[in-house]
Amino acid sequence: MSDLLRDDERDLVERAKRDPRQFGALYDRHFQQIYRFVYSRVREQTAAEDVTSEIFMKALKAMPRYQDTGRPFAAWLYQISVNAIADRYRTLRPSSPLEDFHDLSIAGPPLEEQAAHRDEIRRIWALVEALPVQQKTALVLKFQEDMKIEDIAVAMGKTPGAVKLLIHRGVSRLRDEADSLRPAE
Repeated sequence: MSDLLRDDERDLVERAKRDPRQFGALYDRHFQQIYRFVYSRVREQTAAEDVTSEIFMKALKAMPRYQDTGRPFAAWLYQISVNAIADRYRTLRPSSPLEDFHDLSIAGPPLEEQAAHRDEIRRIWALVEALPVQQKTALVLKFQEDMKIEDIAVAMGKTPGAVKLLIHRGVSRLRDEADSLRPAE
């Protein structure tokens, strides 16, 4: 994030801390990425909308207590998200693996190749779903949300070293599981 954007974000945060009506600008700026992250975890539109609403309501209520630690505001929202999703997971299990949607009308690789690619992505995400919750969360924040290790650490309430270890263990486990799925040559 450039210094100009970070300064603009700090200004928005400060205004929202003083006046809750100013929170809308932060909501507009971060809604899509938070919703996308939540949806990737709960896999159901209504549940994702509900959890995302909860996250922003919690953030709005907590704004007066928000402390700027030098991390992006989004890292704080992801921290709230991880906790809200954990609460939801106690009662909701994902029902289907992450789908890789493609518009088949666009000229591109042959359908068989696209189907094989989608099947491979489904198998990989099924393996990710089978990981322990902490490893799964770290991998999604790193590889799907493209977050920095330090920001993932803030979001998960862990040290950067612990996050690196979770990612390493998750990737190693995925590699081992993927190797066991490949047909022997």
